[in-house]
Amino acid sequence: MEYLHNGLTLELSPGAFLLSTDSMVLADFVRPRRGARVLDLGSGCGTLGLLLCASCPDCHVTGVELDAQAHRMALENARRNGITSRLESICADLSAIPTFLEHGSFHLCCSNPPYFSGGLESQTYPIARQERSCALPQLFAAAAWAVRYGGDFCLVHRPERLGELFAQADKTGFAPKRLRLVRHREGGPVTLVLVQCRRGGKHGLTWEEEALFTRQGEKTAYYRRVYHL
Repeated sequence: MEYLHNGLTLELSPGAFLLSTDSMVLADFVRPRRGARVLDLGSGCGTLGLLLCASCPDCHVTGVELDAQAHRMALENARRNGITSRLESICADLSAIPTFLEHGSFHLCCSNPPYFSGGLESQTYPIARQERSCALPQLFAAAAWAVRYGGDFCLVHRPERLGELFAQADKTGFAPKRLRLVRHREGGPVTLVLVQCRRGGKHGLTWEEEALFTRQGEKTAYYRRVYHL
């Protein structure tokens, strides 16, 4: 059991991907408007949805998750926290989104997708780590279908794949608008990138840089904000 801020809790199903820095920094990066309808692609046990509901008490999050066990746990997490009217989960392949979600029905889409396109399959979290069922073209196509014109798609990924992210954004009608580079330690290499893309947006990119720890290993103000300390 993980204890989140504002009294919410997260229970993970056996074998599920643990609550990670990736989810925490993405939840901090996303900026839902009041009353926003948010779509979480590859939502797992509802981690990101719970974090967003804890921070934005009037948003509504719909998760799409392929793994049936994780989907059931997301429903249980919503029930236990008393937010079934604000957090829902759909068990489906995101490539089939046009068959069950209305076109342009969400203000915002977000995702913490698998990072690796190849290599040996992970024995611990194969769906969560490898793009077996959630490749970047599928991910951006799903977001492009679901997000309304002028809406945003926010995701976290590895820095070495930033070029691919921008290329897929361009192919699906998104314009990268905001980029955050995250370092584990000040002065160290970039370990994560957070990208906000706007559907139908004009070109023009702003970027930010953050670090979780100082050079001396102390928690930064950014770390404290992300983890609600």
